[in-house]
Amino acid sequence: MLLAVAAFLGGALPHGDLRPTPVSIWQGPNGPLIIGAWLVGTALLGWAWWSLRDRVPSTRWVLVTIALWLLPMLVIPALGSRDAYAYACQGASYNAGINPYEQGVSTLPCPWLDTISYIWRDTPAPYGPLFVMISGAIVAATGSLLGSVALFRALAVVGVALTAVSLPVLARRCGVPPQRALWLALACPLVPVHVIGGAHNDALMVGFLTAGLAVVAARPGRPLPLLGGGLLLGLAAAVKVTALVVVPFAALAAIVGPYRIRALVRDGGWVVGGALAALAGATVAAGLGLGFISGLEQGGLVVAWSSPPTAVGQTVGYLALIFGAHVDALPVTRGIGMAVLAVLLLWLWWRARHREPFWHAGLALTAVVALAPLFHPWYWTWPLAVLAATARRTGWFALVALVSSFLVLADGTGLPRWTKMPGAPLMTLLVIVVAVWLVRSARADRQPAPVNRGECAGE
Repeated sequence: MLLAVAAFLGGALPHGDLRPTPVSIWQGPNGPLIIGAWLVGTALLGWAWWSLRDRVPSTRWVLVTIALWLLPMLVIPALGSRDAYAYACQGASYNAGINPYEQGVSTLPCPWLDTISYIWRDTPAPYGPLFVMISGAIVAATGSLLGSVALFRALAVVGVALTAVSLPVLARRCGVPPQRALWLALACPLVPVHVIGGAHNDALMVGFLTAGLAVVAARPGRPLPLLGGGLLLGLAAAVKVTALVVVPFAALAAIVGPYRIRALVRDGGWVVGGALAALAGATVAAGLGLGFISGLEQGGLVVAWSSPPTAVGQTVGYLALIFGAHVDALPVTRGIGMAVLAVLLLWLWWRARHREPFWHAGLALTAVVALAPLFHPWYWTWPLAVLAATARRTGWFALVALVSSFLVLADGTGLPRWTKMPGAPLMTLLVIVVAVWLVRSARADRQPAPVNRGECAGE
């Protein structure tokens, strides 16, 4: 309820200040009340979620509690993000015959152009062809910005519901209590505050993704269910193409018995084929080509230390200033991040051949989020959903989710953009610590390990 108050008084309102700063928010009308309601509301949600993460009473209790938490978020203005306005404008562009992968929403121009931050008005859409078609259908059905935002939020609820149905199946396969998995994945403040409050399409992507993994987990070695699981994973990628990273791991999970190349082709081929077929079908139906791939490059426009490669680049620049030099290290550190990601994904897949693939799929999504040039808090819901159902140790990824919940104010102001010092150096220090841990883990991985495909939970 406190967060709902913050949203009505100073959320991401359609005609609000598009260039806010923390100072202007504080000094504006109702500034202290907005900041206070947002901070206390998020803190209360975070405290309740963190306190019960290992002692949830029952699945029914979890689902009822989550539903109660989501109710206020269903009737508020956009909270913490203007993405829903961008969805509407991209849908309007698509309906007008403009390829949103080639032109920004200012080309039409979109009738609601003044609701979108200046930085995103001339950039291509980064979303998959399925979501572009859905956006066009929503705008055509409603004809208004308010109606479109309401339907985008309803779509996010559908994604959360699909995740709620799918996670218990995956959790049981992995020996994780279903109620704990649901609590970690869906009661996290990121879901009510950002996913539902912000009406993000990440909810639909995660819903399709977890549904696909659940089908594979329930019916390994059976062609038709595996094909269905692959189709669901392909639909997730047709919403956001980053979902494709889990497909190779799902192909491993489809194998019955020990890993063999022949078994991978026989069983995993159905998953991969289904995913590619769904993505290709959505691409052909949209008639927009493969422009969604190049649209992913737009993340580099935002410079914030919440992205580790960006933080390292910022820190290098700060150190260079000490010696009187002006160095733009961001292109280099971000490029290194992409190279490290490619190597890390291959290493994780190699490890997953004889160890639980589902847990490694969660780690792969973690790597994608951590090494991307841009990080938004709601991105963490991708790995969170999979890790919640597959991992024994939950503290590390739950802590990231908790901290991430506080990184964006009610009106969409990203705090990392205004806290470059000391944020970037501290994140760089964390990168060094994690890198050392990964090197040690890789060395330990060289030691012979017993083959165990019967359990999912990762350490």
